[in-house]
Amino acid sequence: MCESDTAHPQNPSPTEAEVAYLRSGGDEAVAELFSKCRAQLERVIELRLDRRLYGRVDPQDVLQEAYLEIARRIPDFLKSPSTSFFVWARQLAWQTLLMTHRRHFGQKRDATKDVRFVWFGSDDSVSGSLAARLVSDLTPPSQALLKEENHADLRNALDKMDRIDREVLALRHFEGLGNGQVAEILGIQPTAASNRYVRALKRLKHAMGSPTQIADDDVS
Repeated sequence: MCESDTAHPQNPSPTEAEVAYLRSGGDEAVAELFSKCRAQLERVIELRLDRRLYGRVDPQDVLQEAYLEIARRIPDFLKSPSTSFFVWARQLAWQTLLMTHRRHFGQKRDATKDVRFVWFGSDDSVSGSLAARLVSDLTPPSQALLKEENHADLRNALDKMDRIDREVLALRHFEGLGNGQVAEILGIQPTAASNRYVRALKRLKHAMGSPTQIADDDVS
């Protein structure tokens, strides 16, 4: 139920089916839906965990804290569900990670007051992680020097990119989400999400120095 499948018009939508299941299944239903989304939520935390906290913060601990918050606040979701369970759970996982950052870095602002579902920090966590992932996927292991050069080029291109465009790439390539999920998370139309993805991908192709090094993904 964490996939962006389209329901038959005569059947309940995926979100309606999730809500019905959560209302009838209680804690077991929450645990099952969370389990289906667990790998995707892990990628959210891995991508956005500040690199200064590597070795000090276990992503699994952050994920467990997020699960406890999801279980605690499921009644709020069921009162007026406006998104899929995954998008809602992803928001809480992001908020949990943001509060983890603030505990370690002494920031006082309440993370629950931040309405964005995505991390737009100025640190290198998103650009660095995304560049490393793309270079790893695209460059043969034997070409270590080329990999370093590509990483630097990609980081530079990502740092200069519009933040929404960079986030679309992160959601598509690192979190492995479909275009419909990306649009839902960012609060934009699927066509806009698709257009931003194509635009950002073209810029990365240019940064890599070859139009054939990055293959076009399905943008539908």
